[in-house]
Amino acid sequence: MDEIKTVLTRGMGRRSLLQGLGVSAIGISITGLVGCSKESSGGKIASTGEEPTLNFYNWDTYIGETTLDDFKGASGIAVNMSLFASNDELFAKLRGGNQGYDVIVPSNDFVERMVSADMLMPLDHAQIPNFKNVAPEFQDVPFDPKRAYSMPYTWLLLGIGYRKSKVNPVPDSWKVLFDSDQYKGRIAVLSKAGDMFRLYGKYLGKSVNSLTPADIKTIEAMMIKQKPNIKAYHEDNGQDLLAKGEVDLVLEYNGDIAQAMVEDDDLDFFFPKEGSQLNADNLCIPKGAPHPKNAHALINYLLDAGAGMKITETILYPTPNAAAKALMPETYKSNPVIFPAADVLAKCEYAKFNPELQPLYEEAFTRVRAA
Repeated sequence: MDEIKTVLTRGMGRRSLLQGLGVSAIGISITGLVGCSKESSGGKIASTGEEPTLNFYNWDTYIGETTLDDFKGASGIAVNMSLFASNDELFAKLRGGNQGYDVIVPSNDFVERMVSADMLMPLDHAQIPNFKNVAPEFQDVPFDPKRAYSMPYTWLLLGIGYRKSKVNPVPDSWKVLFDSDQYKGRIAVLSKAGDMFRLYGKYLGKSVNSLTPADIKTIEAMMIKQKPNIKAYHEDNGQDLLAKGEVDLVLEYNGDIAQAMVEDDDLDFFFPKEGSQLNADNLCIPKGAPHPKNAHALINYLLDAGAGMKITETILYPTPNAAAKALMPETYKSNPVIFPAADVLAKCEYAKFNPELQPLYEEAFTRVRAA
């Protein structure tokens, strides 16, 4: 792991960077979201024919350390990056109308949801020639056929991170988090209703997309029973809880735990035998984007092999960019936490947006949290 460790020895994980600078990571702007006019950009025009600015709405520390500066150097376009903490926050921000964003990064089920709500602009593939760098399996996906509205950024899997010196024997099932008091007060799970109900469904032998209202009631009762054993419902910062020793097991994304493992040899990760939920984060252009040509230019740049490699070096998530992956060290390409085996992937599924069940998930999870 030496090649990867060199990248991360700064001690800043994916979500700890802004916290380390003393800045809140939720809904803030690094350079300020500004709808720059031609006057504010000095009357300059980028090669795209638009003013040389772009507003990017992204997850916290989910970009290469020099990527946006490199893009400005290559294109002359300055990127103003604002941050969101959840897909729900992203959706709510744009539901009432685009507030000036050009590129956003929704997850797969929210791509479906935003397309249904007529919130995304169709992409012009002619302006994204680097799409050729994307691995074939990510070029046509169930949540966005033919990639009409999205380009792949990362893919990820939920599983269980744990501290090796505290957890013995090593579990192999969701049971340790969902249906056991073995590590009472030493476990953390997600605070996202849909993910939690779908993963409980996996534990019960169901597809993440086949739950019924009756299943939701069953799972709600299980969650309430398990609640006394749970230390925290985290906002996708489970790797920090694990690293700080606040918990010994945590439900988290593989990329986040892979980062933490580089900095702490006592941490590890496994994919439960029942299977898991496969997620993908995607680059999209919201309707009403003030700089759509610049947006296409940024998306194309992020799919470049070299740019993709720099992003991957920083965030350590599985990349769908085959050209970028080829440039990464073998320690990354052969890491089973980042790239699980085929038999693991065979048990994993993309979650589909379900407008009927989502309110039921939210209402039931609210009752669980209040119990």
